[in-house]
Amino acid sequence: MSVLDQARENMLERQIRTWDMLDERVLAAMAAIPRERFVPAGWEALAYADMAIPLPHGQAMMEPKVEARLLQAAMVRPEDRILEIGTGSGYMAALLARLGGAVVSVERIAAFIPPAEERLQAHGLGNVHLVAGNGLDWLKGKERFDVVVITGSIPDAGLLTSAVLEEGGRMVAVVGQGPVMEAMLFSREGSLGLCQESLFDTWVPPLEGLETRPVFQF
Repeated sequence: MSVLDQARENMLERQIRTWDMLDERVLAAMAAIPRERFVPAGWEALAYADMAIPLPHGQAMMEPKVEARLLQAAMVRPEDRILEIGTGSGYMAALLARLGGAVVSVERIAAFIPPAEERLQAHGLGNVHLVAGNGLDWLKGKERFDVVVITGSIPDAGLLTSAVLEEGGRMVAVVGQGPVMEAMLFSREGSLGLCQESLFDTWVPPLEGLETRPVFQF
């Protein structure tokens, strides 16, 4: 077993399983996708560390345990059609492609798309369609999906509607402004519209192009 293979196993057993992580399909996907091939050059040795990995343009890969918990909450099924907002390095798209059906991943920073596409193709994940554009436009119901994953934080849940979700669909997002934000699960449940559930506290860089509201201190 290589050093990185051992690091991946340690991540799964010591970081993720110990944090209320019970979904074996998610764990298997994270075991199968080599995260070190999705981090920026020079960061391979820290690919499985309990930390956010910086990406260009002020973006970042979430901590592995946060990625895992969001995927668990989304309850991705093999037949699901999935929308990811914020492709970044392509790692979350790879996990979604492994867990679900067709994946549409929308990225506002065009420079992220070619390397992400190359990584996905190298792993035989042909069920991901990368799109350059503003992912927030897709939240307005341009199309409907079974699962939506937003990889950058948004300032408040008022930006979200049920229009993007099929009946029974699930959406995960990190909501709020620093220093502490809230990971949340949203679901479309008939006449109830968009129901929401708090998952855990965390921090994620804001979604690219999304203006945050000023925070006033008294």
